[in-house]
Formats: sequence, C-alpha cells, structure tokens
Amino acid sequence: PDVVRVQSDSGPLGDTSKAVLRLEDGLEAEAVRIPMGRGRYTLCVSSQVGCKMGCAFCETGRMGLLRHLRTDEIVAQLLVSRQRLGWDVRNIVFMGMGEALDNADHVIRAIRVFNDEAGLAIGQERITVCTVGHVEGIRRLDSEGFKRLNLSISLNAANDSLRSEIMPVNRRTQLSELQATLASYRPRRNFALGVNYCLLPGINDSRADARAVAEFCSPLGRVLVNLIPYNPGTQPLTRAPADAEVEQFITWLREEGLPVRERITKGRSVMAACGQLGNP
Repeated sequence: PDVVRVQSDSGPLGDTSKAVLRLEDGLEAEAVRIPMGRGRYTLCVSSQVGCKMGCAFCETGRMGLLRHLRTDEIVAQLLVSRQRLGWDVRNIVFMGMGEALDNADHVIRAIRVFNDEAGLAIGQERITVCTVGHVEGIRRLDSEGFKRLNLSISLNAANDSLRSEIMPVNRRTQLSELQATLASYRPRRNFALGVNYCLLPGINDSRADARAVAEFCSPLGRVLVNLIPYNPGTQPLTRAPADAEVEQFITWLREEGLPVRERITKGRSVMAACGQLGNP
C-alpha cells in the first residue's frame, strides 16, 4: 500500500505515530506505532476497512464494514512500517480498524506469516489478538493450536443490559456464553487473559460496575484488566475521564482482587488512540 500520511503525537515514552495506508482499490487502512518504554514499540494493525460491530465508543464502528483485509494487506502493514517508514517494531497487536476474529481466515494466516521462521520470525508471545467477544472466532483460534499467542477481550461492561447498549455484539452473544467460552480457552497452563475496559464517565464507572467486572472474571483463571480512559472521537459518547476517576475505578477493581494496569493515553491529538481509528 501507499503511505498517504503519517501523523505523530509526542509523549513521555516517545512518539505515537499513525500511518494512513491506501490500498489498491483506493480504500484506506491505518496502522499505529505505539511506544512501550525502554525504546520498544508495538505496531497496532488493522484487519478490516471499517467494522460492522458498531461499538458506540469507537470511531471505526461509525464507518460500517467496507471490506476485510487480505492476508497480504495485513502483513504489508508491518513491512511498510519497517521498510518504508523505518519503524523498529517489537510486538504486534490486532487492535486497529476492524474486529480481527470477524476476519479469522486472513488474520490467522497473517499470524502464521508473522510467526514463521521463514517468514518474519516474530514469536507468538509478541502477538496479541483483541476481540469484542466474537465467540465463534475465539473457538476457531483455540482450534488452531497456538500455544503462546496472546488474547484480549474488549469487555467495557459486565452486565448484559449496559453492554448490549454500547456493544451490539452482546445482543447476539450475551455475557454468560462469552464467559463460558473464555473459561475454556486455555492454550497453556500459565495463560493470562487480557480484559480491556474502556472507562466511560457516567456510563460504566460506578462501584457496582467494578464489582460486576470482578464477577465476570472470577471463573476465567489468570486475567489482567487493562483500564483504558475513553478517548473522544468526532461524535463523543461522553467526556474523557479525569485522573481521579481513573484512579478511583482502579482502586475498586483492586479491592475486588483483580490485577489492573492503566493504559496510558497515547496519540489522542492525532486520532491515533484506542477507539479513534477510522480516518475521520
């Protein structure tokens, strides 16, 4: 793909940079280089142009699904990043535009190319697939035999009423089925599931919400909750949370016995942060 433009946002760990890539049919996908500290960077890659999941807090969902990316178009995001942009990338996360497991065939083939010693030789432990809770896709991933691959779930609400409101996928697959599927997903003994929670002030940030998250995670074995402060897009669902609100919710989660890590906001000023991709 052609590089249309690169936009960067400076931060304490380094620059967060978004590359807009034009595909052969004229559609555009986005990839983001994210600084992780100690000179290490993760590449957030897209699996689709647009997305049909329609999550209320996500810019990509406003586009609808335009099409799936092919395997070569997914792999090309890393090749362009390294060879044309000179980005040194250590890890890969499928958290860009699109629901990765809605395009499972091409995403799985791309993972195998990334991982193969005759391909790009990136260890499975340095690749993460993030999903909104695509149960069929999680089961498919489980059947592929990846032992070291990382998986994270975008939860964002742990009661069916609220989650169905902000994440329409929950109307098809409610939390009990998702919970059971995740509880059975154990590719290795020390596997830890990532549970991503986008904090939306006035929507999912109460003490009861924190307790519900703990109840959802209880049968899932090892988990790590990644708390992500909401990044407003072109049509904000709410405001970004204040630091004190983030700290309060983290405290509540830890009181429930959950390990929590705050996801530091990176790239918000150039629409490169979590939930902002969509080439607005």
